[in-house]
Parts: sequence; C-alpha cells; structure tokens
Amino acid sequence: MEHMDVPRFLGLLAIILGTAQLFSFIARKVGQPAVLGELLAGMLLGTSLLGLVDARNEILHLLAEVGVVILLFEIGLETDLQKLLQVGVTSMAVAIVGVALPFALGYIVCWLLDLSTIVSVVVGASLTATSVGITARVFSELGRLHEPESRIVLGAAVIDDIIGLIILTVVTGLIQGKAVTISEVVKITGIAFGFLAAVLLLGSLLIVPLAHWTSKRRITDANTVTIAVVLALGLAWLAAIVGSATIIGAFAVGILMGKTPQAEGIHRGVIHLGHFFVPIFFVMVGAAVQIQILNPLDQNNQQTLFMGGLLIVAAVVGKFVAGYAPFWFHGNKNVVGVGMIPRGEVGLIFNDLGLRSGVFNAALFSAVTLMVMVTTFIVPPLLKLLLKRAIPEEEQQESHGLEELVL
Repeated sequence: MEHMDVPRFLGLLAIILGTAQLFSFIARKVGQPAVLGELLAGMLLGTSLLGLVDARNEILHLLAEVGVVILLFEIGLETDLQKLLQVGVTSMAVAIVGVALPFALGYIVCWLLDLSTIVSVVVGASLTATSVGITARVFSELGRLHEPESRIVLGAAVIDDIIGLIILTVVTGLIQGKAVTISEVVKITGIAFGFLAAVLLLGSLLIVPLAHWTSKRRITDANTVTIAVVLALGLAWLAAIVGSATIIGAFAVGILMGKTPQAEGIHRGVIHLGHFFVPIFFVMVGAAVQIQILNPLDQNNQQTLFMGGLLIVAAVVGKFVAGYAPFWFHGNKNVVGVGMIPRGEVGLIFNDLGLRSGVFNAALFSAVTLMVMVTTFIVPPLLKLLLKRAIPEEEQQESHGLEELVL
C-alpha cells in the first residue's frame, strides 16, 4: 500500500465525506435514497475516474468495515426481536431459495459457456450473496424498517450471511484442493447460528438487566452510547473469533440494546457516529467499480459484457423469485424480492477470491464485477419506487417532512 502521511489522509477523508454528503443531498433532491448518491460518489472518486480513492487501500477498508458494523448495530436497535422471529420461517424460505436458485443459475450460465466446474462453482457462489447494508440503509431512510417485508428481508439477509460463510469456507477448500467434509460444514453452521442464539439469550439475561440498573444511576447519555458501541464492537470481534460474521455480533447487540430504557439516546448517538463511518463504506463499494468495462465499443469488453449480462439476469431473477418462495406470505413480495438483489461488498469477496486464486481470468473477473455493480446500483431506486407506490400520499408527505427534519 502506498505510504500516506497524516495531512494527506485527513484531506482524503474530507474529500470522501464531503463528496458523499453532496451526492447524497443531490440523490434525495431527485427522489432517490441517499445511499445511491454515496455509491455514485465512490465511482467518481475511484480509480476508474478521478483516481483519488483506491478500493484496496487497507486503512480506508478498515474504516469502511467499521461503517458496516455501526450500520448493522443501528439497524439492530430499530429491530423488534419478537417481530423478527415471527417472520423467521418466511425469512428462512427466502434465504434458502435466494442462495440455491442464483447458485444454480450461475452454474448453468458457466456450463453453457463451457467453463470448468471449479469456475462454475465460484461464479455460482458469488451470485448467492446479499448485501444487507444496501437494503437496510434504504429501508431505514424511508422509515420502513418495522414493516413485515423489511423484517423478512433483514432476517433473510442475516441468514444469507451465515450461509455465505459456509459457502466461502467450502469454496476456499475446493480451490485449495482440500476435501470438504459434511462434518466441517455442520460445524460452521452450528457455530454461526449457535453464536447468534447465545448472544441473544445471554444478552437478554445480562445486558438488558444491567442497562435497567444503570438507567437508575447518574450515567450521561454520552457514556451510555460509548458503552453500547464498545459492546457492539466487542461482540463483532468475538463473532469473527468463533468463525461467524462480524455484522451478526453487532446486529445482535443492537437488538438487545433496543429493549433498554436508554435505547432512544443510544440510537441518536449511533446515528451521529454513523454519519462519519457509514458513508465511507458505500463510497468504497462505489470506488471498486471499473467503469471502463461498460464501454461496448472496446472489443476487449464485448466478451465481458456478454458474460456479465447473463450473470446479471441470473442474479436478478434468482433473488427476485426468492421473494415469492414463501407462498403463505401475503405482503408485497416484489419488495422482498428486490430487497434481496444487491450483492455489494459480499459478492466482491467471492470475486476477489476467484481472481487471487487464479480460478478467474481478467474477463471473468470483470464480468462478475459488472454483475455486482449493476445489482447494487439498481436496488435503491427500485425499492424507493416500490415502497412509494405502497403507501398513501398523505403518509409519503409526512415521511418526507420527518426526513427533512432529521436531515
């Protein structure tokens, strides 16, 4: 990584946050979610245009990962565990179909293109991911986190992350030529789900009573927010240690802290903290986009665009159909299906693994990157359109007024 002194780094942060703020403001003014503006800001600042932000910069990458943890902690604070559990079976159905169908479609696309089995497996795996950060941010911006569709998508995306850990482990083993056993897969699954259950159970017995006890003492809101963030970061770290995903630990702590008397104050503090870290994450996702691959006049891009187009169709259809998997659910299945589409940074992890291991060539890497880019960028405006149609005009005006007040 290129050496960067402190003044230059501070200047870069100022540019990232300032550009993200400007583009998010413009996005809201034209009726789109702020996250779309932040993604576009990343594209502008990335190496394919201005070249100011390198998506591989380790320091910015770490700040972006903190942003994901803070975002999921904030989403957890706004999530009612009982209501989340009420749609648990529905979320599980969406998650399972949302993993199996895109994987199968991706595998078939590669098979039709006469690619090898290991390439087909890695490509299929890259299509299984769901970027919970993108969808959750849109739901949060629109004030729709408490609706059944939002809870189903959120639950399914968390389950997707757990399944994604399993798939990532299996794919990594296959690339390295290792034999992947059923017992190893069962172990990974047990750790992931077991950790989430243990945190929620032990947390409800320890964290919630402790928070009620401290609410009777003279502890400032600032101290309470700091303690909550420490817990979120600590559980995210612990989740990674035991082999689970960091965001699962942060999300679980958010759910627990949302039941405490200090929840409102914690939420306000975390939102302010998120104003710094969360945009960095979305800017970094946008910065990873290579705009040059979209030029159809370049003959070198034609194969990439053809493969990328097929993968985009497979990626969109696979996740959208998953929204219709729970036939017993009578809500807006279009919202659920669209909410599962974005791949974001999760899809890029599989893509990077394929390139570094030598399984992907440059064309295939670019094709998967194109799929990740398109599925990430189309979701915010589509969700805004679907959710806007789903609510009465009076409620839209009231929601818009609240949004302006918050901003």
